[in-house]
Amino acid sequence: MNDNKSFRRPIKRHVDPYGGREEIASYRRDDASEGMIEGRNAVIEAMRAGRPIDKVYIAKGDGDAALGHIASKARELGAVVVETDRRKLDSMSLSHAHQGVIALAAVKQYSTVEEILEIAAGRGEDPFIILCDEISDPHNLGAIIRTAECAGAHGVIIPKRRSAGVTAIVDKTSAGAAEHIAVARVSNLTAVLKELKEKGVWIYGTAADGESELWSTDMRGPAAIVIGSEGDGMGRLVAENCDFKLRIPMKGQVSSLNASVSAAVVMYEIVRQRNTEQK
Repeated sequence: MNDNKSFRRPIKRHVDPYGGREEIASYRRDDASEGMIEGRNAVIEAMRAGRPIDKVYIAKGDGDAALGHIASKARELGAVVVETDRRKLDSMSLSHAHQGVIALAAVKQYSTVEEILEIAAGRGEDPFIILCDEISDPHNLGAIIRTAECAGAHGVIIPKRRSAGVTAIVDKTSAGAAEHIAVARVSNLTAVLKELKEKGVWIYGTAADGESELWSTDMRGPAAIVIGSEGDGMGRLVAENCDFKLRIPMKGQVSSLNASVSAAVVMYEIVRQRNTEQK
């Protein structure tokens, strides 16, 4: 346990990697009804009112000045702006009057990585952080956030690009846990890993071909767990910046677990090890 913001990275023994792949869930119109804002005036007014916006979809190739203004303002507010085909906007739209723009509202303000570390320091605990590398399915992200909160993690970190954000779907799937745990959204996950390592946090990546088996890996002390994407696992640069790559032993015919299930297994192994250490 540490009671300050500077964490030592003690010498580690052998480690154990795990990983999982799965199909990315298809877009569900019924799930998107909450938190979706359609139409130019509606999106502009939502931003003007200070409503947190997670992502804005803009019709590709449209030279309309109003859409350009919306995109610029959204970027200023930290939202991800995605240019997309009008046919995708048509398929997403519930009102059938999107006017070339659909925004997804965030259900909370994002925290910073430093704030997550401060939460750990405030509790007098070693950092316990979950990083999601391009988890695109909001149901998976919601389930990971729910488990992280239940397991006592200090925060979850997600990338701005190619990742689900904390929208109404994620909040609903997390059973409200997203309201009780810090979530940071960053531009560069690799840079964050380097920052955490400099602050004494050990990075454990999850990979099907990882060198270290989960049960034989010492994960006590400051720890950050990287959960790879549903389809491709961890990206190359992210994997290269992990101290250890873990694998969950698989006994059946199926070679992998769902990303959120894998995350839960790893998180609760950390909980078990920390509880054992305290006794």
